[in-house]
Amino acid sequence: MTAEPTAVTGGVAMTLATIAATGATPRPSGETLSAQRQRIAAGITRQLADRSLATKGTWELVWLALSPDNANMAYIAEDTSGSNEFAVVVRGTVSSAIDTMEDLDVGTVVPFTAGGAAPVSVSKGAMAAFTQVAGMTDESSGTTLVQALTRLLSDAPPSPTVNVVGHSLGGCIATVLALYLQALPWNGIAPQFGVVTFAAPTAGLQDFATLFDSVKWSVSEGYVNDYDMVPLAWAGLATAKQWYPAVHGPVAPAVVKDVLIPELEALPGPNTYVQPDNAVPLNPHYDTFDPAVVRSSVGDFLAQVAFQHANPTYLALLTAPPVPSGPVVTSLSQNVGAAGTRITVAGSGFGPDCVVDFGPFACASPEAVGATQLTVTVPAGVGVVDVRVTGNLGTSPAVPFAQFAYGGPEPVVVTAVSPNSGRSGAPVTITGTGFATKPTVYFGKSPATVTSASETRITVTAPPSGSPFGKTVDIRVLSNGYLSPAGPADEFTYTG
Repeated sequence: MTAEPTAVTGGVAMTLATIAATGATPRPSGETLSAQRQRIAAGITRQLADRSLATKGTWELVWLALSPDNANMAYIAEDTSGSNEFAVVVRGTVSSAIDTMEDLDVGTVVPFTAGGAAPVSVSKGAMAAFTQVAGMTDESSGTTLVQALTRLLSDAPPSPTVNVVGHSLGGCIATVLALYLQALPWNGIAPQFGVVTFAAPTAGLQDFATLFDSVKWSVSEGYVNDYDMVPLAWAGLATAKQWYPAVHGPVAPAVVKDVLIPELEALPGPNTYVQPDNAVPLNPHYDTFDPAVVRSSVGDFLAQVAFQHANPTYLALLTAPPVPSGPVVTSLSQNVGAAGTRITVAGSGFGPDCVVDFGPFACASPEAVGATQLTVTVPAGVGVVDVRVTGNLGTSPAVPFAQFAYGGPEPVVVTAVSPNSGRSGAPVTITGTGFATKPTVYFGKSPATVTSASETRITVTAPPSGSPFGKTVDIRVLSNGYLSPAGPADEFTYTG
C-alpha cells in the first residue's frame, strides 16, 4: 500500500521545525561537536520515522550540519511519499524568547546581495547567521547545503519543490536563505521554492521585505501567534505593552511596560524593520495560554512570553500532533550525599540512549533504565549541582527538585504557599523542602515574621509590600545558606 503524500503544510512544516531542536543543548559534562552531531542526527532520524506525527514517517534525513560554535544547525529532509518535495530546515534559538531578540545584531544593517537583485538591507545579525548556515559542512558527506541540494535535485523527478522552514530565529534565517537559494542558477533543474516560517522576527528593512514579497514562491506563509512577542521584532514591540488580556492575564506589570520593552525597542536604533507580507495569524482571542503563569509579575509575564513562543504551542495552534520531548527530570530519591551513593532519578522520556550528569560531572552508565526512572551512582564532585539526563532527543532542563548537594545541607525549595493572596498581616503557610528550624523568609525584598517552622512547613505573617512595580511578589526562604529559587509556586499577590 502506497503512503499518502505528506507535502509541506503548516502542521508538517512546524513538525519539521520542532524536530530541528533535537539535541540542541550539548551534554552538561561536555561532548565533542562530532558526538553532538551524531546524537542530533540519531534523534532527528528517530522522530522523522514516527508515523504518529504530522510528517507521517515518510520524511528522511539526507543532510545535516552544525556550526563550530553550535549557534546554528540546519538539515535537509526528503519526502519519500511521492510529493517530490524537500525541506531545508533551520534550527531556531536554543535559549529564551527574549534572548532570541537580543541575539540578533539589529542596530547595524548591511547590504544583502545574494538575492539576485540590487542590494537590500538586512540586520548584521541575520547576515552573520545566514552566512554561517550557507557555509556549514555535513561532516559525514563533506558537502555544503547548496552542494547537497544540487545533488538531490539533480536526482529528483522534474519540477521538485524545496521549502525553506524555520521557527523563531530559524524562521528569520529561513527568509534570507530562501532568497539566496531561489536566485541560484541550478543549471536547468528549475526547482520551485517556498518559505514557511513560524514566530520569526524580521530580517531586514523595507527594501528586503519588498524583494521577498516580489518573488513568486510556491508557498509563502509566516505563521504568527498574535500573543507571541518575538515576531513583533522589530516592527511592533509596543503592542506587547498591552498584554495579556486581563480575563486570563498576566497583565504586563509596570517594569515590563516602562523598562523591559522600551529597552528592546531601542536595540534597532534608527533602523525601521519591516515584516514580509505573508503573515498567517493564530490565537487571535488568546484561547491558548499557560494557566500556571497568569499573575501580574515580571516572572509570569516572561514565562507566558516563553509559552506563547514555544514549539509545542505552535503545534497545538496548528492542531498538529505533539512532537515527543527529550528527557525530563522531576525528582531524585535523595538530594544530598557523597560520591558513590546510588540514587534513583525519576521523570519521563528516559531510554537506553540516556546518560546522566551531575552538573559538569559525568556518571557511569545508568542502571535499571525505564521510561520514567533510572538508577545511577553519584560521580565524584563538589558543590550543589543540577542532575540532568541527556538522550538523542535532548537534555532535560535544570529544575529545583533535581538539585544534588555534595555533603549537604539539602537544597531549599518552596513548593506552595497558602493562601497565595491576601493583605499585609495575614498568616501564610509555606511548604517545601530543606527548611531549617530558624529560616528567614522574604516577600520580595521584605522580611516576614516567622511564627513556626519545620523542615517542610513554615508559617509567617505577611509583611507590607515593598515592591514598587506590582502587587505580586515571590516568597523565598533563606536556610542553611540556601535562598530558594523563585518560581510560580511561591508567588503571593497583595490584595490591599
